[in-house]
Amino acid sequence: MNDLDRAKALLKADQTRTCAFVCGKEELTDTRRGVAPLLDLIDSGKDFSAFSAADKVVGRGAALLYAYLKIKCLYASVLSKSALEVLSYHKISCEYDTLAEGIMNRAHDGPCPMERATEGVFDPREALKLIRRALFS
Repeated sequence: MNDLDRAKALLKADQTRTCAFVCGKEELTDTRRGVAPLLDLIDSGKDFSAFSAADKVVGRGAALLYAYLKIKCLYASVLSKSALEVLSYHKISCEYDTLAEGIMNRAHDGPCPMERATEGVFDPREALKLIRRALFS
């Protein structure tokens, strides 16, 4: 079983998990929703370029953070079309179950704030600034 398959298995093995990262014997999982787990990984300063990841929902903002982390490949249960565009642009191979027009906010009454904050953005560094501003302002 390759790293991506193991990350997918970790994600699906526990319904509370929202993301999983695998590189060889190293496995990381998280249960928090949104981009918080990705921001923590970025803040750790660790090199994630050899990791494969699995995530429940990936919109444009999360895709840009995965690009910032330079992960090898990604599986998403739900992936937005704009996230697919970002991942393709950054040459990150991906698999998904559902390709969505967009990701909705948690109240399901509008677009995800991270998708809105990063609309049209392809630079992961710029996206990181925009996401932090959207979360903490």
